[in-house]
Amino acid sequence: MRRILFLIAGIGLSLTQHAQQKNFSTKDHGFVHSASKQYEWPTDPKVLKKLDEWQDRKFGIMFHWGVYSVPGISESWALCSEDKFTARRKRIRPGTTYGDFKKWYWGLADSFNPTKFEPSEWASIMKDAGFKYLIFTTKHHDGFCMFDSKYTDYNIAKGPYKDGKYSNVAYHLFDAFRQEGFMIGAYFSKPDWHCEDYWDPYLSTPTRNPNYDIKKYPEKWAKYQQYTANQIDELMSNYGSIDILWLDGGWVRKPQQSIKLDEIVDNARKKQPGLIVADRTVPGRNENYQTPELTIPKTQLNHPWESCITISNSWGWNPKPKLKSAAWVINTLAEVTAKGGCLALNVGPTGEGVIEEEVIKCLKTIGAWLKKNGTAIYATRPTPNYHSGNVWFTANKDKKTLYAIYTLPEGEDLPSTIEWEGNEPTGKMTLLQNGARVKYTCENGKVTVTLPKDLKKEALAFSFKVKQQ
Repeated sequence: MRRILFLIAGIGLSLTQHAQQKNFSTKDHGFVHSASKQYEWPTDPKVLKKLDEWQDRKFGIMFHWGVYSVPGISESWALCSEDKFTARRKRIRPGTTYGDFKKWYWGLADSFNPTKFEPSEWASIMKDAGFKYLIFTTKHHDGFCMFDSKYTDYNIAKGPYKDGKYSNVAYHLFDAFRQEGFMIGAYFSKPDWHCEDYWDPYLSTPTRNPNYDIKKYPEKWAKYQQYTANQIDELMSNYGSIDILWLDGGWVRKPQQSIKLDEIVDNARKKQPGLIVADRTVPGRNENYQTPELTIPKTQLNHPWESCITISNSWGWNPKPKLKSAAWVINTLAEVTAKGGCLALNVGPTGEGVIEEEVIKCLKTIGAWLKKNGTAIYATRPTPNYHSGNVWFTANKDKKTLYAIYTLPEGEDLPSTIEWEGNEPTGKMTLLQNGARVKYTCENGKVTVTLPKDLKKEALAFSFKVKQQ
């Protein structure tokens, strides 16, 4: 019944609002993914239960890590000969032909040796930063596997790191994060440009799609379907409990490029009951939550969704990052949460397996804020009146307590008072960072909160009961 009510309430809103997005650019993509136009609620009770748990988590860490991390370039896309990526190739390897560029890129696997990778350190850093779930790129479009797949030698456990302590990277990373209480998500690319049954090496590769007519060569495409099913089955069978299968490459879909995903998902859930599947940008039974990329929906949505946004100006590591501030991340997390979503913040580790100190410093500040104010974020749900000026509102699950998060604009000082309209409190109001009671007045629907002196210059969160209408 709850699911049906949410669907009825949200369908009109979601259909009209998806076109309006707040976008954030990154030099690594010439485009961004918006949310799908429709949403289909799952019917499996176990999936619904896990979705509800995931919605409690709110803040996820995403890692883009692969061969592209060695030189610090954008992931995969420079392999694609579509015109929008030509300038990128020229910038990365001036004077190199397209064919030679592909050989060079795929050859980066011969020098990818992350000897400084310590999964337990990563997990500890991210736990302290306040993250609650993990999305890890087990395979991007370039086809390089960050797990020990028996179906290809193009993987981390077959290269220079084969004798490394954590050579089956995904296994050890998932295990370390699981031990810290994280939900575990496996990013997996449906297209694989390294696989000869997707991009035939005897043919040119003009687009991101298969470079042959799959209707003319159904046996070849069937091999690719099986290859994809086999690799996903490996992840579902040999890597412990997996909560989320995060599928990228939305152009691989029915009817043009069916990979028999319904069958793959059904088999996966036999081994991972309740598995959440995020088949990005493909509305239907396998898009259990939507994933607007580098965007935040303009308004509140009433179905599960997640914005994935980079902490720097690229997805993978680059040697000259432009990091977003901790204040920016906190303010964005407040907005996303108030609109009913989760935030997956992406970090790109170095080719050696290091998360850089500047990133860690930023994450520590975020974590310190969440330790004091996380009650206004975690395990909350949207409330109808969710935004007023620089204030975003969330509610606890029983809707009896509201939280107001004042997102201090970057570079500004705290004002002496904060104002918002609606959500009029009754009884005491508490400042979450120190538990102190604060004074407020209500007049003609406007709430004015008087701030204590000598507060740290950061976002503020308040809890209160609201007057019943």
